[in-house]
Amino acid sequence: MAILLAVNVVVSFFYIPVGVNLRIYFTFLITMMIAANYPLPMALLYALTEDLVSFFVYPTGPFFAGYTLTAVLSMAIYWLFLHKKVDWKRVLAAKASVNILVNILLGSLWSYLLYGRGYLYYLGKSLVKNLALIPVEVLLFLFFYKLVQPLFDKYTRRIDG
Repeated sequence: MAILLAVNVVVSFFYIPVGVNLRIYFTFLITMMIAANYPLPMALLYALTEDLVSFFVYPTGPFFAGYTLTAVLSMAIYWLFLHKKVDWKRVLAAKASVNILVNILLGSLWSYLLYGRGYLYYLGKSLVKNLALIPVEVLLFLFFYKLVQPLFDKYTRRIDG
């Protein structure tokens, strides 16, 4: 998990800016792999640690505990859908749940609290981006999972919990 944490921090440096406090990241790929392969307590600890380490290594704004909550909540949702089985229906349900409940609803609230424009302003921008990305992110993860899961199976011992 430490290696994946380091990889995730490096991957977080690379994103596509879409607007004010609106970026497309690829760290969800590693987060979803952790959710699929580790027990919930380890996955949640990973999410907490990854968020804090990423902030201290490469801060992109003020520290805000809401974003840490977002990371942990996203991991919990991914884990609920992906821990027992990974297929396109579960990946779609996990990604849609995280994008809608966490990224759109909570993310807009955090942006409103931090940057002061109206909640609906951030909600509208986030809604378009996150809904449009669901099918792309699902396909990216399914490809990534098929590519990387054999390495997990070969080099790690699955810990069920």
